[in-house]
Formats: sequence, C-alpha cells, structure tokens
Amino acid sequence: MIRTSYAKTLESNPQIPKPRSPLKVARWRFYCVVGVMGVLVFVLIGHVASLQVLPNADKGFEFLQVQGEARTLRNELIPAYRGVITDRNGAPLAVSTPVATLWANPKVLLQSPQRFAELAKALGINKADMESRLTRYASKEFMYLQRQMAPDAAQKIMDLDIPGVNVQTEYHRYYPAGEVVSHLVGMTDVDDRGQEGMEMAYDVWLSGENGSKQVLKDLKGRTVKELQLIKAARAGQNLTLSIDLRLQYLAYRELKKAVEDSSGIAGSLVILDVESGEVLAITNYPSYNPNDRGQAKGQALRNRAITDIYEPGSTMKPLAILAALESGKFKSTDVIDTNPGRFLVGTKTITDDGFNYGVLDLPMAIAKSSNIAMSKIALQLDANALTNMYSRLGIGHPTGTYFPGESSGRVPALKVGQLIERCNVAFGYAMNLTVLQVVQAYSVIANGGVKRPISLTKIDVAPKGEVVVDKKYTDEVKNMLLRVVGTEGTGKRARTISYTVAGKTGTAFKSIAGHYTHKQISSFVGMAPVENPRIVAMVVIDEPQGAGTTANGGMVAAPAFSKVAEDALRMLQVPPDATIEQVEEVKAFAARTAKQAADKAAKLKAQQEAEQLPVVQSQEALPIQ
Repeated sequence: MIRTSYAKTLESNPQIPKPRSPLKVARWRFYCVVGVMGVLVFVLIGHVASLQVLPNADKGFEFLQVQGEARTLRNELIPAYRGVITDRNGAPLAVSTPVATLWANPKVLLQSPQRFAELAKALGINKADMESRLTRYASKEFMYLQRQMAPDAAQKIMDLDIPGVNVQTEYHRYYPAGEVVSHLVGMTDVDDRGQEGMEMAYDVWLSGENGSKQVLKDLKGRTVKELQLIKAARAGQNLTLSIDLRLQYLAYRELKKAVEDSSGIAGSLVILDVESGEVLAITNYPSYNPNDRGQAKGQALRNRAITDIYEPGSTMKPLAILAALESGKFKSTDVIDTNPGRFLVGTKTITDDGFNYGVLDLPMAIAKSSNIAMSKIALQLDANALTNMYSRLGIGHPTGTYFPGESSGRVPALKVGQLIERCNVAFGYAMNLTVLQVVQAYSVIANGGVKRPISLTKIDVAPKGEVVVDKKYTDEVKNMLLRVVGTEGTGKRARTISYTVAGKTGTAFKSIAGHYTHKQISSFVGMAPVENPRIVAMVVIDEPQGAGTTANGGMVAAPAFSKVAEDALRMLQVPPDATIEQVEEVKAFAARTAKQAADKAAKLKAQQEAEQLPVVQSQEALPIQ
C-alpha cells in the first residue's frame, strides 16, 4: 500500500530523482574485484612458472627447486688417500691414517649460546676465545673447530648433539721411523700437502685426486643420508725410496754418537751403492721428528748432505792426483820433495801443519795428506786441469736427485797466473760442494771410472753410466787410498776387522764472513771392499771440539766410518775379504788405541783431581789433515 502510494507520487512529480537499483551497483563491484583477483592469480602462476619451468636470465632454470634443495642437499669432499712411502724392502716410512676434523656452522651454532661452555670444555679451549671466533665468522657457514683429532675423541663431542657442530674425515701423515729418516722423507702440512723432502718433491705423485658425494642433511647440519657418489676419490701412488731402513738406523746411530762424542754442532753421513748409484742411507744430525711439527723448524729441517755447501779440504787430494796421472806428467812412482816443510807461492807460505815429510812418492803424499806435495803437483799442470777433473766427476753440478733445495756447488775457472788459487783447489779450498757430490766423485774411483747418476728412489735396472776416467788411473788412485788407512796414514781408524777399506781423511777450516777461523769441518770418505767395492760412505762432522789434531777427520770421522762400513756390508751380505793377518793387525791396533786412550784419561783425571779441575775427556792426538 505504501509502495503503491510512493510510486504514484513519483509518477505525478517527475522532478523527484529516481533511486538507483542496489543490485546493479553490487554486481559492478563484484565483477571488478573478481577481475583483479583473476589477474593476480595469473600473474602469480606466471611468476612461479618463470622461476621453476621457464628459463630466467637472472636466476637460471628451476630456481625454486635449487634453492629448496640447497637447504638439505650438500656436496661433500671425499679426501684422497695419500700414497705410502717405503724403503727399498717395503718398510713403511710415511703412511696416512684417518682422523676426524670438527667444524661448525657459525650461523647455527650462534643460536645456541647456552651450549658454548659445554663445547669449549669438550674441545679443551677457552670459551671466550671460541665465542670470539664464532662472532668473527658469524656471516659464514663454515669454521674449523679442531682439526685432525682422534676419531673416538671427536665422536664423544658429536654425541653431545650440539646444533651446528659437524665432523668430517681427513687423513693425517704418520712417520714410523721419526727423526731417523726425516731429512729425506720430509713431511706434509695440515692439509696433507708436501712441505719438505721427498714428500714435497713427489707431491703430485703421492697426492691422488679428491672425490665428492651428495648427502642429505637436517636443519642442524647433520648428515642424514648419503644419496649418491658424484666422483670417486683416486688414491695417490706409492713411492719406494732407495734407502735400506736397517742401514739408515745404523747410519743415524753412529753419526749421532760421533757428533756428540766430539761435541760437534752437526754432521752428515751418506752410504751409496756403487753398483747402482742408489743412496742406501742418508742422514743428518741434529734431526727433527716430523710427527711433532711444533719443533720442526730452522736448521733442523735442512738435509745438510744435499743442500749445504762447504770447502772439503783434503778429500779432494786423491781427485787431484787422478788429474795428474791422466795428464801424463806424473806416474804413481814419482816423488815430490817437500823439504823443508814449507813452500812459498807468491806471498803465501804453504805448510804441512808443522811437519816436514821430506821426499814423498805419490801414494805417500796422499797417505800423509801433504799440502806441499799437492801444491807442487798442481803448479806443473794446466791451470784448469784439476777443476776440469772435479767437474767431470760431478763436483759443481746437481747430482740429479731433484731433491728440493739441492745445491750445485761451485768449481772456479782459473787463469794461468792464479798460482795460489791452483794450489788451494789441489787441497780442497776455493770451491764449494755438497757431501753427496763428494760421494759421487769417489764412486767413480770405486766403479773403475764409470759415473752413474745418483738416485734417491729404488731402481730396478742399474743405469749403464758414463765413462769419465780411464780405469787404469782410478785403480792406481784406489791403491793409493789403501795407504791412507795403513799404519803410516791419517785414516787408520777407518779400518774394519772383516773388510778391506780405502779412503781419505779431510779437515778444512771454516770460512765465516769471508775470514778463515779455527773452527773445522772434519770428514772421512771411503769404499769397501777394496777389490770390488760395494759401497762408498762419507762421514762429515761440523765443528768438532778439540785442539787441532784431536778434532781432525782421522780422529772424529774415521771411527764412525769403520763401524758403519763393517755393519753395512754384513747387512748387505757381502763376503768378508780381510786376511787373517789384516784381522789380527786391526784388532791389535784397536786394543793399543783403547789402552792409550784409557791411560791418558786416567792420567788426566788424576791430574785434574789434584788440581780440583772439572773432568774432561781426552782423545789421542794425530797430525791434522
């Protein structure tokens, strides 16, 4: 009724505005909202498709899938097993053992500060230091907590279930023979890379190639499951060295004793196989234990026999005689007049350390180690006759071992007018060389004039070698070296009971800051058995203590050579060649020497006790050579 009356009023008064239909307005809004929402849905679907299905210039394919998997899937490194280093008989010298390394995700670990004290205590470190490190690495996802732990110790920490703490397997290098072979074998760093010695020289050969695998991890970073192997690790190759560990222990023991008995500062000892050129033992003292890197530093790291150069002194005299014989100007029966015990060359007076040996033939000139005789011989040869011979024998050249830091030494080129220099090189001065070079040179004499390359690794077939000197000359010099260890020679303490020995003593004053001092380097180099030498060995003692003759090569180095040569040849199963007369002579000499040393020691002790002086040991004096 009301509606009909209102309608009539509108019809009778057209000026009154008609109201819009409410239903018509609602539909317009509805369709507008539905349209906007529909557009947003299509935009969202398109964006997801662009990220996950379609190529994207900025983020690549399957962006969302990759980002999602990154929170759970990880590629982990599989460390390669480093090759084993052994001696020539298979005895292990360097092996790798599995160890555990703890690491943390600082982003995760920092969310559990209440566990810091517990973790620090388990690691045995200061809590404040650990927290400081975590703060510095707060933006990172990786930080080492402790490397190369014992696996059982690491597992105890993992059992604490601290968020963000993880473990991975690494390899740690272990050296069973310790300091006995450290200078040759060397060591690796904490990342298992070669840092010294053969570990460094053959690092690529030993290292192998790391692999990788894909693993599934939980939100705390712990491995839940290994999913797939991406790349298998390739183990490094093994390395067999030339040394015989039995001989190496023998050499180290005797060298250490010789250095300590003479109160020297250092020493080196090398044993070479004449037939193959392989180094059967090479050791230095003092040494270091590669299993304890904390004390492996400074001079203890040097393989002195290969890297250090020195002036050898009288061990060069037989090599100079070799050049004299080859020149044709001298024969082994020739004599040299050394009267009156001094020889003036220019402004320099050359002496035989206060002795006047008179007239000497060439073998006795070597046996007595006469500087005057060698000088007169050198001055009758061409200017570079001696240095050319030294060079052919390997002096002044690398030995071919490719050992890190190997020194090549130096042999001078002389002019005709350099008379004093020619004399100096005749008795082992004015040049620099290594112990290994001297051993190689003497191996040429022992091998009948054939020079073979030196090898620190085991070789299956001995190289043919190069003939650098005629055998008739090397045989003559070898016979002269027999006189050195005879009763009149300077090296009689080098004789062994079971084998014949030939060799030469050497004593050289050290040059420090361009000036010669009273400090000495004393040595002995020899070969045995003489008729068919199997080994050449050299002992060098740096700065043995004693007044002149008590510290020469015949006193401090020759006895060590004797012990090493005797025992080494027995270990190598070389048949003894000494005659009964020789055996009795050596035994009698040893007994006399021991009695004389005991008598002198008792006399000195009684004298010192009477004077209330400290007791010191005494050694029998010999002419300094």
